[in-house]
Amino acid sequence: MRKMMLVILALLLFRGTSLHASSQKAGEKGKEAAPAGSKSASAPKPATTDPTYIIGEADMLDINVWKESDVSRTVPVRPDGKISLPLLNDLQAAGLTPMQLQQQITEKLRKFLTEPQVTVIVTQINSQRVYIMGEVNHPGAFPLLPNTTILQLITTAGGFTQFANTSRVHLVRNENGKQTTYSFNYKEVMEGKRPEQNLTLKSGDSIVVP
Repeated sequence: MRKMMLVILALLLFRGTSLHASSQKAGEKGKEAAPAGSKSASAPKPATTDPTYIIGEADMLDINVWKESDVSRTVPVRPDGKISLPLLNDLQAAGLTPMQLQQQITEKLRKFLTEPQVTVIVTQINSQRVYIMGEVNHPGAFPLLPNTTILQLITTAGGFTQFANTSRVHLVRNENGKQTTYSFNYKEVMEGKRPEQNLTLKSGDSIVVP
């Protein structure tokens, strides 16, 4: 009887050891699937994917150098149009596309690193803004996303209030040093009568809703 109890105890211990080893292997396999330093789980969301977007003052940039966490940074574009990075100090960013800045950083890092792999992502667009005022639910300044139209900005601002005169909305734009006004009739645009009124916005445009 005692011998049988010892056999059973030995079997239970062996089973527990096997389960522990299997669990440990599974954990190690999970670590291999998601290597340390991987940013896939917390990768920054780009504010724009437009390859022609021009970086401007106050934009936020996520600059990632693969396997070089000491060089990778999230940085703002300063009023002078430059950013600061370890090893490289000050770099001109304003006036460049993300791809152009990425190439510039890659080229300069070759003096310090072997085959640097750089990505540049615009995470916040603060340099290009449009404004909407008057009878909308949320008047104010908004970041200008690529291809935003008058109608889309009105929607972003929460739509019209009950007092809005939707047939006399107008866009105010500075062109070549002069102020130009464009009319926008919400009802006509929604009915498809004069869709050309729904202009694509430019940085600095103001929408006035009386």
